[in-house]
Amino acid sequence: MSESAPDVSAANRLMLKKLLAASVLMFGFGFALVPFYEKICQVTGLRDVFRDEGSAVKNTQVDVTRTVNIEFDANTQRLAWTFKPLQSYVAVNPGAVTQVIYEIRNTLDRPVTGQAVPSYGPAKAVEYFKKLECFCFRQQTLAAGEVRRLPVVFVVDPALPEGIKTITLSYTFFEVAGTQGRS
Repeated sequence: MSESAPDVSAANRLMLKKLLAASVLMFGFGFALVPFYEKICQVTGLRDVFRDEGSAVKNTQVDVTRTVNIEFDANTQRLAWTFKPLQSYVAVNPGAVTQVIYEIRNTLDRPVTGQAVPSYGPAKAVEYFKKLECFCFRQQTLAAGEVRRLPVVFVVDPALPEGIKTITLSYTFFEVAGTQGRS
């Protein structure tokens, strides 16, 4: 029995070294995940995680000397949902944080997952229209017959050119293929 004791002790030390090495590697991997994820998002353009200094709103002052009309539009593409903004337009001062609500309803008898894709008019307004909160940032799963109200919080950059008096924000909801109602 005494001959096997040194073997067990050596095996335990070896196991301890392996477990410590694995722990250090897992910690390092977890620590490196955030920059790795940001780099992938930057390269692929997903989730708008990486923003350069030019895309952020630089002036947080509200420009009360002018008003911009924001029009809202809602569409679905081969998706059995009713989808509409509760307001068709709002008049905002550039720099003011504004919230509007959209309403969606699943008219099917089964759960459905959809993804909203925004578009802007005129196209050059996109760099001045900053969404702070939006249902378009993630997929939406609605149960059969479910109705949901979804907020959009945005600010129009005061650097918006004077010639742009109206911005149209249009969303189109698409069914997410292969989800079968999962979120």
